[in-house]
Amino acid sequence: MRNLLTGIFLMLGMLLVTLPVQAQGVEAELDSLAKQDDVTAAEQKENTVDVKEIVFGHIGDAYEWHITTWGKTHVTIPLPIIVYSSQSGWHAFLSSRLEENEGVYEGFSIAPAGSKYEGKLVEHDAAGNEIRPWDISITKVTLSLLINSVLLLIIILAVAQWYRKHPQGSAAPGGFVGFMEMFIMMVNDDIIKSCVGPKYRKFAPYLLTAFFFIFINNMMGLIPIFPGGANVTGNIAITMVLALFTFVAVNLFGTKTYWKDIFWPDVPWWLKVPIPMMPFIEFFGIFTKPFALMIRLFANMLAGHMAMLVLTCLIFISASMGPALNGTLTVASVLFNIFMNALELLVAFIQAYVFTMLSAVFIGLAQEEHKEVKVKENNN
Repeated sequence: MRNLLTGIFLMLGMLLVTLPVQAQGVEAELDSLAKQDDVTAAEQKENTVDVKEIVFGHIGDAYEWHITTWGKTHVTIPLPIIVYSSQSGWHAFLSSRLEENEGVYEGFSIAPAGSKYEGKLVEHDAAGNEIRPWDISITKVTLSLLINSVLLLIIILAVAQWYRKHPQGSAAPGGFVGFMEMFIMMVNDDIIKSCVGPKYRKFAPYLLTAFFFIFINNMMGLIPIFPGGANVTGNIAITMVLALFTFVAVNLFGTKTYWKDIFWPDVPWWLKVPIPMMPFIEFFGIFTKPFALMIRLFANMLAGHMAMLVLTCLIFISASMGPALNGTLTVASVLFNIFMNALELLVAFIQAYVFTMLSAVFIGLAQEEHKEVKVKENNN
């Protein structure tokens, strides 16, 4: 019995001695596993394709123009930031200054995700609240707009220069000038002249400019490398300005008959008094027409860019799903992208055509004269 008790005490002593050592070993193993889990999680996060960031980063505006990524080096073109602060006045600097100074320069920074001004340049007041300065910076969309406008001017002035050197009645132009003549005459005769009516010459310069401006920007947006790739016509601010120009052209040059049909249309009296139902509907239509122009162009071009980007991202999303599934989705993504690019080439023309045609129709309706006036003019 005595020997048994002695053996038990010895075992308990050895256990008490070895417990701290075992605990340290278990703790070390747990720390090692935790570090491995952290590394694995970090690697997974690094290798995970953020589709939202890629898609919205491409179609959105930015203070720099990202060209490509070479390894871990981002090749970008810094753009000039020009802002006016109510607290410190005017500031002008390159966007690269923000990156060099950990995202803050002269009190300005880019608002983070989830912020009210996400992706925009902001400053903070004494209370720490974000304030949006008056921002006239040359952003990615602005630079693309300038480049595309210069390209359009070069094309049109080159064609005009050919006609200055060749008097009327000379040989018909060939090559690019001949193609542009056919293109311009198609827009002028088939869209503007037929939709506006006899007074089409007055509005032809604006409508031709609108068509080729939208078409050039649509085509440049399909080119994936600099200076293309910017989503200009998929920016609602651009389409809003275009729709505003049409709104001004329609209502500023509208005839008396046009305004009479809005405020006192030829409908039964009970639709006009005592409740002016039809005048209200017609007046409301003045604003819905340009709004429809704005949304139609914006939504169609934005959707096309997003569809192509999502299809491209399928290749990288499926990379961790095995070679068989990744290979299948890669082939499908490439084929669908080819199809979508071909479709977008058609859409680039159709959207320019539709915007110009609807603008011409709205302008033509505003140029309508009263029937009695037309008869009197014909008798004269």
